[in-house]
Amino acid sequence: MTQVRSREQSGAIDADELAGRIDGAVVVPGDEAWDEARQAWNLAVDQRPAAVAVPESAGDVVEIVAFASENGLRVAPQGTGHGGAALGDLADTILVKLHRLRGVAVDPESMTARAAAGTIWIEVVEEAARHGLAALAGSSPDVGVVGYTLGGGLSWLGRKHGIGANQVTAIELVTADGRLRRVDRDNHPDLFWALRGGGGNFGVVTAIEFNLFPIREVYAGILWFPVDRAAEILAEWRAWTDGLSDETTSVGRILQLPPLEEIPEPVRGKSFVVVEVIHAGTEGEGREIVAPLRGLGPVMDTVEQTSVHALSHLHMDPDHPVPGSGDGMALDDLDADAIDAIVSGVVGSPLLSVEIRHLEGAIGRSRAEHGALAAFDAPFLLFAIGIAATPEMGRAVESTVAELRASLERLESPHTYLNFAETKRDARTLWSETSYHRLRRIKNAVDPQNVIRSNHEL
Repeated sequence: MTQVRSREQSGAIDADELAGRIDGAVVVPGDEAWDEARQAWNLAVDQRPAAVAVPESAGDVVEIVAFASENGLRVAPQGTGHGGAALGDLADTILVKLHRLRGVAVDPESMTARAAAGTIWIEVVEEAARHGLAALAGSSPDVGVVGYTLGGGLSWLGRKHGIGANQVTAIELVTADGRLRRVDRDNHPDLFWALRGGGGNFGVVTAIEFNLFPIREVYAGILWFPVDRAAEILAEWRAWTDGLSDETTSVGRILQLPPLEEIPEPVRGKSFVVVEVIHAGTEGEGREIVAPLRGLGPVMDTVEQTSVHALSHLHMDPDHPVPGSGDGMALDDLDADAIDAIVSGVVGSPLLSVEIRHLEGAIGRSRAEHGALAAFDAPFLLFAIGIAATPEMGRAVESTVAELRASLERLESPHTYLNFAETKRDARTLWSETSYHRLRRIKNAVDPQNVIRSNHEL
């Protein structure tokens, strides 16, 4: 009989009891499948929970949450584990891996989708595209739909259609009392508000429903420049972003690519400054908008009319687990000194990628019907990451990212993006003061014993 320790009791808990209550699997330390079961998407994160539960249904989730409550344990839901670095110590926690709860259904008439908890974005993108529709998907094809959306959700279509969380129409979840609830604007409206941008603090989500948009094609791609032009290109890109219509989203980025076989030969082992552009309009409009950047003379230019489906791979995020270390911050401005600090701190460093996303547009406009993350006040968002294949590599990346953030501290916004915060943060820095206090009240109401935990706890 396998035993795990309760955080509140001196006795041991029989994990076999949980296994007998669910159809899914329960894995504990010492089991042959332990290392695989506890693995996060980020292979550099060493997750060591009390046990891992892999539910096969929403009913299994009900039993897992009930078992945890009865035995003084906590529950941490995890779809893919992209945000696992910020979870912290899991010694008193059942890690609930939701990858077996998969599936997406699209209703082309209402232009909505329903995704089970373990669904990843590429699955939604592909199914929606079959109907000529697009979702406010993330830049990574295998990031989880639920975690991305609960944290806010920044899409390549966001400047036109806003934050992904605010396109959610309903959420099904198991709350700390072991009840399966369906929440929407008319049912549990406070909880519905909290879930849209308040993170995974309020229950284990089993399904989510959200709006889609009638978009088949966009004008998108990447303009590549030599890295020794980084300061010049980023300054030109920054000036170009002023006055852009909401249809155009872009990213300024420094890439220092390793000599790995999976990287295409033309860029393998080389460094670049790039501008990623997505225009949700006509090809003619896109050509006119991109013309000033093209005039700077890129060494490669992949910007063209393309399918919305192709956007899943535009950012070149890996579509399989990798070891990495990174962190992000929101910026109230991006001036010449900030660009110089980024270039001097990044070029030649251990960092693989440093990106600056241009926000504003609908992302920056709050409406009364929005959720806990109503809008972004900051106009720019930075995220830096490097490969952490060994502890030494990880420490070098962490140090470089910390130095970069410190060099930009004068421009740091008071509130950053939950999904780009890879280190532990004071929760007050993730939401406005008003939202933070309302989120705390709702958390205390639905989970007074703090059974449910997320990568950024209230």
